[in-house]
Amino acid sequence: MAVKLAPLTFSKKIPIWVISSAYISSIPSANPAEIFPETNRNPPNTFEFEQSIRFLRNKLVPDNLIRVLDNTDDLSSAVKIFKWASLQNRFCHTPDTYNRIILKLGLAGNIQEMEGFCQNMARDRIPGTKEAFCALIDTFVKHSRLSEALLVLVSMNLGGYNASIEIFNSLLGALVRAKREFQDVLFVYKEMVKARVSPTIETLNYLLDALFAVDRVETALDQFKRMNKKGCSPNSRTFEILVKGLVSKRQVDEAVVVLGEMFESGCEPDLSFFSCAIPLFCRENKLKEAIRLFRMMKGYNFVPDSMTYTVLMECLCENFWLDAAISLVEEMIKTGLPLPNDVVVDVIDMFCNLGKVDEAVKFLEEKNILEISPYNALLEGCYRAGKFSTAKDTMCKILERNIEDCSTWNILIRWVCEQEGIRKASELLGRIVVSSFMPDSATYSALVLGNCKLSKYEDALELFYRMQDECWVLDSVSYSKLVEGLCHTGLITEAAEVFRYMSGNGCPLRSLSFNMLIKGICDVGKLSKAIRLCWLAYTSGTSCTSSTYAMIMHGLLKVGKSKDVLVVLSLMLVEGCNIDSEAYCILIESMSLQNRIEDCVLLFNMMVKEGLVPASERLFEALSWIANHGQLCAISCSIDKLISREEMDPSTYNILINGLWKEGNKNEARRLLDLMLEKGWVPDAKTHGLLIGSVAREEVESETLVYGNPTEQDTVSNILVEGLENV
Repeated sequence: MAVKLAPLTFSKKIPIWVISSAYISSIPSANPAEIFPETNRNPPNTFEFEQSIRFLRNKLVPDNLIRVLDNTDDLSSAVKIFKWASLQNRFCHTPDTYNRIILKLGLAGNIQEMEGFCQNMARDRIPGTKEAFCALIDTFVKHSRLSEALLVLVSMNLGGYNASIEIFNSLLGALVRAKREFQDVLFVYKEMVKARVSPTIETLNYLLDALFAVDRVETALDQFKRMNKKGCSPNSRTFEILVKGLVSKRQVDEAVVVLGEMFESGCEPDLSFFSCAIPLFCRENKLKEAIRLFRMMKGYNFVPDSMTYTVLMECLCENFWLDAAISLVEEMIKTGLPLPNDVVVDVIDMFCNLGKVDEAVKFLEEKNILEISPYNALLEGCYRAGKFSTAKDTMCKILERNIEDCSTWNILIRWVCEQEGIRKASELLGRIVVSSFMPDSATYSALVLGNCKLSKYEDALELFYRMQDECWVLDSVSYSKLVEGLCHTGLITEAAEVFRYMSGNGCPLRSLSFNMLIKGICDVGKLSKAIRLCWLAYTSGTSCTSSTYAMIMHGLLKVGKSKDVLVVLSLMLVEGCNIDSEAYCILIESMSLQNRIEDCVLLFNMMVKEGLVPASERLFEALSWIANHGQLCAISCSIDKLISREEMDPSTYNILINGLWKEGNKNEARRLLDLMLEKGWVPDAKTHGLLIGSVAREEVESETLVYGNPTEQDTVSNILVEGLENV
């Protein structure tokens, strides 16, 4: 049965060794000596060669030749001995003799010379040749010599010998496991199709695996749908590959669909599938699917391992499925599995986050937990929940059992510091040292936070310098509080120093805190330094917002460096930062100062198109710059959008009416005036003065029109005319 891939375009590139093989196979009845040119640059060992020839001269039979080849260490000598035997009268090589020399060359990586022997063996058509080829492929695969195995397969097919499906599958599996190029996998599959060997489900599974490895997800799914047409039914391994591949490509919903197809197909998953799929769905927070698989796993009498229990417990706790989590803990204990510390900590965190601190205490006592990590989690949870009495009792139990560690003291010190009790924290620090526990970065982070809470920023900075000497880093909360506090007190240089050190250690700063730092630097005119810090922020994972760059651009405009604003814009675009309305307005102002009115128009239209509307004052300024250049007509569509969204105030209407009138677009100016008056807004004096002359000139025509058409007397424009006549 002909087997073919989905009708998608694959590369037609054929490895160069395949072309070489085809060329050799086209040589008709070549002399063996001609087929095996001397390609090895290393000359043979003359003594070893002559000694072997003397032995074989009167004893040349295949078994003796094989024994000699096996005992010949020098590759060139072995090749020369084989060729000498080929030229002897009344001697014919057997598949076993070919097998030995081909294997010897292949394992040594001498593909060129090996190729010639493969083609010669195929041409001789000796009984047992097919089996010899299969044995060679099998041996090369076992020794991870996959290029050599591919070459043997090519020679075999060119010689008219068809490998079995087991050989093809063995080679495909080795290629996939070795993560070889997809072209190699596809080549073997095509060779199988040409040999009219029908695939098995194992074959198609290897193909699916290879397709996912090169991100050809759609092709893989298409192959999955076509399996039945190839006489194959998906098995557990098929669904394992699909689920794992789709989840790894962030297509979790598609993985859920495939899982549903597995349920409907009646396929019985094996232990490997469950062990792979359950953690995958847990990590993607697909808890319902994970639980269903877990129940199926138990239904098939498979015993979950500790990792499966652990990841499922973690997912249950994250989603606050309290009853299910406790039930699973009981099941783990019943099956004799030890409760990992991480699992117990997750359960305690869940109890505390649900406000069930007393239940958490009871859980630890009932399960006879003796490790410190769960008790530390309980202690921290007590402080978060405001259960100070329970926290005190927990601390007493920890000390009674003598299981405290540095983290225990750090949790206590942290809480004391958050309550602004820095003096008490210092006393606890002394107790840590007496208890033979050395303060660490968490200890100092807590003390820094405590000093910041009391606005003792210089003391906090001194603690930071000690941490710097130890090459420690602050936690994210203490880091942000210290930078913000230093900025508030005007210690901008010191705040920048903290930021540089922490960024150099890959620690990101909160955007709000970083913006405070940038504002402080811009306020003192150090704009180049601000730009350098933005680059540093990018490398450390600190998010620069549009507001960050807007502050720098605004600072550049203040010092008359409008041209440098584009440098900051480039930095924004490189980092993928979205431009907000404030940044757009600054850019428009910059272009206006440089008389680049076309860019002003372009930026304004882009801003409105993106649905961004600045505050009334900023919108007024942006429109004023464009109006001063007489280009309001170029943003007419954007003006209409602003009107439809009712985003403009009276001052904005006035600037538009005046600007449009000066540009000669009087009809549009009148229309905006009508809209303005309909809203109950009165034009300013400048707009009144601009329109009075025009109204007077049109009075005669207006009078005829008005009195001739009574139904039109109440339009806003005519009411304005009547009002102006009385001025």
